[in-house]
Amino acid sequence: MPLVLPAKKSLTLEAAKLMAAAAEATAARNGWKVVVAVVDDGGHALLVHRLDGTQSSSVPTALGKARSAVAYKRPTRILEEMINQGRFSFLSAGGDPVALQGGLPVEVDGQLVGGIGVSGVKASDDEIVAQAGLDALREALA
Repeated sequence: MPLVLPAKKSLTLEAAKLMAAAAEATAARNGWKVVVAVVDDGGHALLVHRLDGTQSSSVPTALGKARSAVAYKRPTRILEEMINQGRFSFLSAGGDPVALQGGLPVEVDGQLVGGIGVSGVKASDDEIVAQAGLDALREALA
């Protein structure tokens, strides 16, 4: 019997650009200066988009949020909530997690294909911007 490998979906630069454009539009409507980072399923950067005037510290933070959403296969809000609720031992987790709200895993047909992370404003607003990017991808794939 021959070996059969599963088909694997992946994010493209075109998809990352679509997500970043939607995220930027949401940020612009709200007057938010943010960085949007989109990574593949290995946490490697596909796109880093820094809006004019956004602090430089948001670049590694957005990337870290996107990578953490991939590594833990969940919104980074969940990681932040764990720590805020007293699970301080999570701070010793390997892989340099960024446990701040604003990172979302990107799944297509039940497969993890990447992550999107946003940094620059209040963490809950970062997640709103990230969600706009994720929603745009889902709409484009529908």
